Amino acid sequence: MASKQFNAPMHENTFHYLSPSPAQIEDMNIMRKAATTYNDAIEQLVPDGPDKMYIIRKLREVAMWVNVAITREADGAPRE
Repeated sequence: MASKQFNAPMHENTFHYLSPSPAQIEDMNIMRKAATTYNDAIEQLVPDGPDKMYIIRKLREVAMWVNVAITREADGAPRE
């Protein structure tokens, strides 16, 4: 079975800054707290080294992409 891929054109505002709404800011804060909790567990349980640093860098990347997902639709259009 072939996987379905997202091939819609990108919205004209895809690369523009979007100021999040108050509700979106609250959602971002919830997700930021969750990422911080996960990071704290990583810091406590994972031994220091390159793997730990990689995990933390990826977690930071995911945390930033969460903000994008909260403020934009899949095509980059502003989320209402």
